Amino acid sequence: MQDKIVEIISKRIPDDGWHIWGFADLSGLLHERFKGYSHGITIGKRLDDAIMDSVVKGPNIQYYDLYKQTNAYLSDLVTGLASDIEGLGVKGLVIRPNSSPDLDRSPDYSRTLRHRFSHKMVGTRAGLGWIGKTDLFISRKFGPRLRLASILVDYHLRPLASPLEKSLCGKCNICVDACPAGAASGKLWNTRIDRDEFYDAFKCQQKAKELSSEWRKQDDEICGICIAVCPVGKKGLPESKHS
Repeated sequence: MQDKIVEIISKRIPDDGWHIWGFADLSGLLHERFKGYSHGITIGKRLDDAIMDSVVKGPNIQYYDLYKQTNAYLSDLVTGLASDIEGLGVKGLVIRPNSSPDLDRSPDYSRTLRHRFSHKMVGTRAGLGWIGKTDLFISRKFGPRLRLASILVDYHLRPLASPLEKSLCGKCNICVDACPAGAASGKLWNTRIDRDEFYDAFKCQQKAKELSSEWRKQDDEICGICIAVCPVGKKGLPESKHS
């Protein structure tokens, strides 16, 4: 069955250097909202380097449009994949890249900015990357310059790589120093540390609102500076030495 799922994914996702994907064992890690699902498929789509390079000094309309377009693309992609996989008799649940309040946001989201589901967790369990100092998913291949989407399944998928359980950022503090909100403490992530110990989501949210209001009148929360400055995955640079 796994070979058939791999074949379906290979047909749907172009081998163009702009995508990554993998399988994750999520047994015992998912919120009870997702009872019945034990494994996941994670899919990442690279963000355009020219646009991301332009965000070093702050977000702009080009980044906003890219963010939305990539989310829409991934949403369509995982929806089609889930439909194909269900044709094999495997139950699947699509988790789109943008937060859905009725599905993955915690009931106390306004007080905690926490979710019941994490695309980043699926990515780390699939061995595709780790969590950076500003709470970004840092993929081995693209660094943080990507968006993620997921499909939960009720079938035992064998991961294609070993899970990553600690950060590979080392002593690098480029994103910490560049963050206009001062949201990161500089501590390294691992699976036993709480998010609030190394990253203040509220500081990030507030600064993102302020930056977004400078060029867009709607109540958006978008920044991207830490994505732009991260050296992992930049065009012309080799993949992480930890690959």
